[in-house]
Amino acid sequence: MNETTITGFTGPDDARLDKALADASGLSRERVKALISQGRVTISGALVSQPSLKILPGSPFAITVPAAAPAEAEAQDIPLSIVFEDEHLIVVDKPAGLVVHPAAGNLDGTLVNALLHHCRGQLSGIGGVARPGIVHRIDKDTSGLLVVAKTDRAHEGLAAQFAEHSIARSYRAVVAGQPRPASGRIEGAIARSSANRKKMAIAADGRGKHAVTYYKVLEPLKSASLVECRLETGRTHQVRVHMSSIGHPLLGDPVYGRTPSSLRPLLDRLGFRRQALHAAELGFVHPVTRETVHFRSVISEDMMTLIKELRH
Repeated sequence: MNETTITGFTGPDDARLDKALADASGLSRERVKALISQGRVTISGALVSQPSLKILPGSPFAITVPAAAPAEAEAQDIPLSIVFEDEHLIVVDKPAGLVVHPAAGNLDGTLVNALLHHCRGQLSGIGGVARPGIVHRIDKDTSGLLVVAKTDRAHEGLAAQFAEHSIARSYRAVVAGQPRPASGRIEGAIARSSANRKKMAIAADGRGKHAVTYYKVLEPLKSASLVECRLETGRTHQVRVHMSSIGHPLLGDPVYGRTPSSLRPLLDRLGFRRQALHAAELGFVHPVTRETVHFRSVISEDMMTLIKELRH
């Protein structure tokens, strides 16, 4: 693919060059800044080099965008459950067992590999590379909803909403025991465990990142409960760490809790080998259309089987 040139006129208001061009071109401000530094932007035919330059309304511009470099990860034809997709973003219902991003030990067979195949030819080059924009993650063994950006503009807009904690996220979890009270607020900063670097933990003495989870028991079960967890913040392993911290770890969680001895035979019989956690709801303001969107996902089949068995 050859480089492309975006031309047009800046908006009606006085603004910084990078902001005016981002608004007019659909590129992110960071991408515009990078292209200015590379000598790829002209205003009224003259090359510009300062992103902070004040620009007159209605100024003609030209931005030369190089072809996106190929992503390092390999595109792979892995089936995906697509909940929503347009030219800007894609919402996926991820199955348990699928890693989101390639890393040591999981270089392929990931959601990113699948998206590179599914979105081939549709990715506009996030940061100059043809890749999907991962703005949040859910654990390998957690199922449910995930939104991924396909363009710079969508990536920047979604990332800002996650940073502001304005994304609506709700999980369904099966936890050990019966939480008392049946609903509540858990607040506890989360940081890497000093005892085990592979684990997260409630942090003390001002360490860690502020984290808040609201929980509500949806249905009491045999020695367990089906719980809704709504996130005010989104930290690594937040639901798992917070529910464990109040004495109600997720069933099947190999890291943050022990399955009650009375329930182990059931999980063994069902072959349930993961934390009982499903990302059930996801809501946000579409970063380009500005429409408020909300998606729901039915609890995954293996978790639903577990819940039905615990009702007996």
